[in-house]
Amino acid sequence: RTVSVRTGIALGPEGGALQRMLLPFMLGLGGRLGHGRQWMSWIHVDDLVALIVHALETDSLSGPLLGTSPTPATNADFTKALGRALHRWTILPMPAWQVRLLFGKVADVLLGSQRCRPQRTLASGFAFRHPELEPALNQLLRPAPVA
Repeated sequence: RTVSVRTGIALGPEGGALQRMLLPFMLGLGGRLGHGRQWMSWIHVDDLVALIVHALETDSLSGPLLGTSPTPATNADFTKALGRALHRWTILPMPAWQVRLLFGKVADVLLGSQRCRPQRTLASGFAFRHPELEPALNQLLRPAPVA
């Protein structure tokens, strides 16, 4: 059997798109990308790993599965949630040309729009641990505990 997991923007604590977004926000320069109405289908990295394990362990699954949260967000909403998680203002929009300069090839994903809903994934019995954006961002950006 073959299962292919098609992922959205994977949000994790190290590397990837989220890490590239942090610097402008930390400097108080965070804002929506382009017009901000584009849909962002995202997934917490823990959910992505759990979905891959679910696909491996569920013999009845085959074909494509969407590896995206059941709650996509517009870029403007994503920006507001990230600003709240970082306790930063989000009033300065970033024009598309600046996004391309800063993010390179990832800019096409950030400026494009995909509103995906993982209906087959949910129907397979998979339960997301981080289905909502703001709590997911808060968890990812929480300082690591000191040992």
